[in-house]
Amino acid sequence: MHQHITFTNLTMNKNKQKLNIEYPLATKSHSLVWEQISTIHGLERWLADHVEKVDDDVIALTWGEQWTDHHTLEARIVDQQKNSHIRLQWVNEDDPEAFWEMRIGRSELTDELCLYVADYALPEDIDDLHDLWDGNMERLHRVSGL
Repeated sequence: MHQHITFTNLTMNKNKQKLNIEYPLATKSHSLVWEQISTIHGLERWLADHVEKVDDDVIALTWGEQWTDHHTLEARIVDQQKNSHIRLQWVNEDDPEAFWEMRIGRSELTDELCLYVADYALPEDIDDLHDLWDGNMERLHRVSGL
């Protein structure tokens, strides 16, 4: 299994904390990673069971099957730069400064290509959020080899 090193930095943002995680990737190609983090098809492979475009800058992510038990959330794409990063904010987010972001970059320590994840949660939910992203990254590696 792909082994990863996780560095976590917590900073306060109103009532929520920001979680920053670094995941080393098994590729040198920014474009391969970009395909997985910025397209409907890519996100459906590892982040949610179903992803669809709702509007020019809004996507709906569904976990579970739509004809049975499922949970759907909509996210607005607030910033993106090809082969670099995508930043989204949940449409129903109460905190205007809370977002989630996936950024492609190089580790200063190892020079490996990494996926940097930033996300926000209440202090009591930070550990669960970290576990959620670890699981997401395990799926990304399993389906794409990254």
